[in-house]
Amino acid sequence: MNTNYHDRPLPDALKMRTVELDNTLEKGPGGNNCPPRIRSFGTRMAQWCVHHLRPEFLTGGRSHPPARRTAYLDGLRGFAALLVYWGHHQLWAHDRMGAEAIFENVYGYNKQHYLVSFPGVRIFFSGGHFAVSVFFVLSGYVLSTKPLSLMRAGDYVQLGENLGSALFRRWLRLHLPVICTTFVYMTYLHLFRIQATPELQSSYGAELWNWYAEFKNFSFVFRGGGEPWFTYNFHSWSIPVEFRGSIIIYTVLQALSRCRRNARLWCEVGLIFYFMYIADGWFGAMFMAGMLLCDLDLLASHDELPDFFLLLEPFQEAIFSVLFFVSLYLGGVPSRSWEIQVLRESPGWYYLSLLKPQAVFDFKWFYLFWAAVFLVASISRIRRLKSFFEHPVNQYLGKISFAFYLVHGPVLWVLGDRLYAATGWIRESHTTNCPGWINQIPLPQIGPLGLEVNFLAPHLVLLPVTLWLAEVVTRWVDTPSVQFAQWLYRKTIDQS
Repeated sequence: MNTNYHDRPLPDALKMRTVELDNTLEKGPGGNNCPPRIRSFGTRMAQWCVHHLRPEFLTGGRSHPPARRTAYLDGLRGFAALLVYWGHHQLWAHDRMGAEAIFENVYGYNKQHYLVSFPGVRIFFSGGHFAVSVFFVLSGYVLSTKPLSLMRAGDYVQLGENLGSALFRRWLRLHLPVICTTFVYMTYLHLFRIQATPELQSSYGAELWNWYAEFKNFSFVFRGGGEPWFTYNFHSWSIPVEFRGSIIIYTVLQALSRCRRNARLWCEVGLIFYFMYIADGWFGAMFMAGMLLCDLDLLASHDELPDFFLLLEPFQEAIFSVLFFVSLYLGGVPSRSWEIQVLRESPGWYYLSLLKPQAVFDFKWFYLFWAAVFLVASISRIRRLKSFFEHPVNQYLGKISFAFYLVHGPVLWVLGDRLYAATGWIRESHTTNCPGWINQIPLPQIGPLGLEVNFLAPHLVLLPVTLWLAEVVTRWVDTPSVQFAQWLYRKTIDQS
């Protein structure tokens, strides 16, 4: 049987229709002659725009089950990025009513009883710091996966190559997206003379110099002082911390590469203790905890865990279920003040306040360390929780999470600020930044705190726009940054 349909003759009617269609394409819809070259270029441009700029969340493509064993970690990262987005919008919109004192404190503090600050619930309204802690633990886990596998296989030559390549590429991979997004944001503000965050300099040249001066200090990993903020994107403060934590991981992996299993595990535990209880290095403890969890998971997958863990195996489900709920409680630690007295006066936190190490200055990071570690450790052992983070929505968020984290601030400061002004959330800055937007779409401020109608309505625009920009940045900035760093490394190594 002949299955090559392209070789079959066309029916006469179909031939006539094909000729008519060709004539229409040659002349254009209005019947005028259209040069094939121009028509072809316009068609290609339209196809290019549709393919590269169409939001992925509107394509409705078929979802496939995650293929990787640790796909749930990508989903967790994406969901954590969504929490950062949601928390920043909550604080920004509710600023005039003193939202920080409500959202960043616990239920009942100063006789304030709001659902948004109830234990467990508070994470979904002001869980940004918890989300960042999860990012750091996840980074320690993911950065360690391949090197630990090579160490177990005894392939030390490949291990050295892996660590050298990773360290070479890490600064570029983290900072190039920050450079590109903040440069475009800065230029956009000046091009259209938009009053937002930060305040505009007197000229574009002055703005460019200020951007450069801030970034060069911001991106220097060994800086000893100065502001930790990059005013063109305050939320990027975690990027230099991420780089410092990466250096810790790569250094420790190399240092422990020849150690025996138990010696390596004890060194990892010792470093966690050092960073949290001796030095004020909470971020180092988070990265090291991620490395320890990865090490234990790899050992468990090959039935090589120390005997101590085998004794706990019959109680695994109960243990990790308890750790998950403890994580939700600790993730709601008060975060508005560094004063330990505030923690002790917070309902439900007095006895927990006694656990704070002397070395930790900002106490919230101590409790968030345990919250993030317990969460990451428990997800893979709780089937329904793991399935939730493997859901296509969370996998999608995980794929664009870095770009989503970088663009949500500029969208908030430009578009979000104006939409909130239009729906009734007035700030003092609106009278100078966007007076024409104030109360243009008055909506009722009804509903519980954090879920008011005039707060939720702007997100019908804000969330799709932020997701779309995150996709664009992922496709055109984040992914090329990774590829550029890989290309540059290949160009610098000895090929002989």
